[in-house]
Amino acid sequence: MPDNMSKENRRKTMQAIRSQSKLENIFTKSLWNKGIRFRKNVKKLKGKPDIAIQKYKIVIFIDSCFWHACPIHFIRPKSNLEYWDKKIHRNQERDKEINQFYIEKGWHIKRIWEHEIKKNLDETVEEVVTFINQVKNDNTSSPL
Repeated sequence: MPDNMSKENRRKTMQAIRSQSKLENIFTKSLWNKGIRFRKNVKKLKGKPDIAIQKYKIVIFIDSCFWHACPIHFIRPKSNLEYWDKKIHRNQERDKEINQFYIEKGWHIKRIWEHEIKKNLDETVEEVVTFINQVKNDNTSSPL
């Protein structure tokens, strides 16, 4: 089934999608309140990570269950299957490419599913704080 929008209208629609969701804002506010300092949606970093701590080479991505095809919650759209299958598959491939890029550059990467934040915000924040503190401790204990 062909897309029912022109390429120009589709482009405008996709550009209107915000890079930050309310859920991400709730999560990052909680992380900030725990004393973690970071930058959000750093454009100069590959993949525009949701959270970046460049000093410690940490990037954190908050993945939507729909856009990144969560194995638990993803529901395949019933119409325009060819378009959506291609779109979701490309998102997953891009995630792998970005993960590989950061691993090869010696960065620490963490991916969080949106459902983890929805299920238990405090637990997810604590998990991320622990991850960040482990990376910080590893960086300070290794000789330069």
